[in-house]
Amino acid sequence: MKNKGLIISVLIVFFVIVLSPWWWNLLTGVKAEAPEPELTEKAKKAEKCVEAADFMKTEHMQLLYDWREHVVRDGQRIYENSNGKEFDMSLTDTCLDCHSNKDKFCDRCHDYASVEPYCWDCHNTKETE
Repeated sequence: MKNKGLIISVLIVFFVIVLSPWWWNLLTGVKAEAPEPELTEKAKKAEKCVEAADFMKTEHMQLLYDWREHVVRDGQRIYENSNGKEFDMSLTDTCLDCHSNKDKFCDRCHDYASVEPYCWDCHNTKETE
């Protein structure tokens, strides 16, 4: 191991370069604010979603996945929320009926979170607002 010092030096330089973005973010202390989705007028008038807003912010993808499984596998089309109100299990007719501005509602948060949901592979959106 004649080149032990050189190898260690190169490894140190490598780790400094690789970890520099992480250190920069840690030292600058700038935290990106999560965007607030823009609601359509219809959603503002309704005041309530399928479930509570906090639940929908964190669990909407699991809810939509469960809906897909119930509709496709079991033929069940009606969802009863925690308050006993019934909704049609439909992304297009239920969710996108109020949240029709996909660019300002869905895409804003999904871009922030760096996720690419595959909903739009099958579901078409019709921009109304």
